Amino acid sequence: MEAVTTKKLHLFAGRHNFALAQDVATQLGIEITESHLAQFANGETHCRFSESIRGSDVFIIQSHSTIAGATLNDSIMEHLIMVDAARRASAKRITAVMPFYGYARQDRKSEGREPITARLIADLFKAAGASRLVSVDLHSGQIQGFFSGPVDHLTAMPVLVKYLRETKGDNLVVVSPDAGRVKVAERYTQKLNADLAIVHKRRVKGVKNAVEAKDVVGDVDGRVCVLIDDMIDTAGTICSAAELLMERGAKSVVCAATHAVFSGPAVERLDLSVMEEVIVTDTLPLPPEKRFDKLKVLSVAPIIAETIRAVFEDSSVSQIFDGHNQN
Repeated sequence: MEAVTTKKLHLFAGRHNFALAQDVATQLGIEITESHLAQFANGETHCRFSESIRGSDVFIIQSHSTIAGATLNDSIMEHLIMVDAARRASAKRITAVMPFYGYARQDRKSEGREPITARLIADLFKAAGASRLVSVDLHSGQIQGFFSGPVDHLTAMPVLVKYLRETKGDNLVVVSPDAGRVKVAERYTQKLNADLAIVHKRRVKGVKNAVEAKDVVGDVDGRVCVLIDDMIDTAGTICSAAELLMERGAKSVVCAATHAVFSGPAVERLDLSVMEEVIVTDTLPLPPEKRFDKLKVLSVAPIIAETIRAVFEDSSVSQIFDGHNQN
């Protein structure tokens, strides 16, 4: 007996960044399949897909984020439930697409008796039935090794570089806000044909959030400085780095980051900062209260859509980024 089979792509979306998922669907020229997500009175999440997905290639998009009435933990649980529903509906392959990977900063033990929660998240998705993970600009590349299956690590660099080229001229200095981001900043210097500078900080041993001295390694005098980071959370590091650059004679400072977490005082700090523009992407939802005049939001929908198409067609993902998504 022989059967000629054809693959069918189904795209599902959680509720924590539906606008991005809709943009991805538009780029792919398809519709998002209805998930019928609902909440029981006690807060439990229920999911029932509207049509058969038996034998299908399923992609489930969810940003791990906090929205009105629901936490980041809720978003992760909703994502896991959708993956489990797809597995039990006999999907052939399930790809969990997480533009922002929750708990990514907890990728190692920095002190005793701490968890490695980034690994726990990977284990949970494997247990739920995910065959593959897709994420954008992970906090550290080692997270790819936490999942016992393929992980496609995307980068928003093409989107950010294109905008910087078009709007900031050619007298640029790419600045890493700390030593941990130097490797990423170097990639931006290659793409922008720019110089590199590093904000160096020496912290007081045993005292949290206390800086003994700080300086800039590199020439920023009279230059347009572009601070590069993977995320902006409370914005303390970025804003203090921008102030230091202006003190060292920078002509202007802009910030380019992938994930706009914007916790606590971040929006007020950024709005009042010396930076002339804050450039982020839409990997996380940005409600009106998290928007301000200096903010520019770019879409990563095209690169996520292109990746989904490549995975579905079993073609190369790294070629989309010329290999610059590996770290």
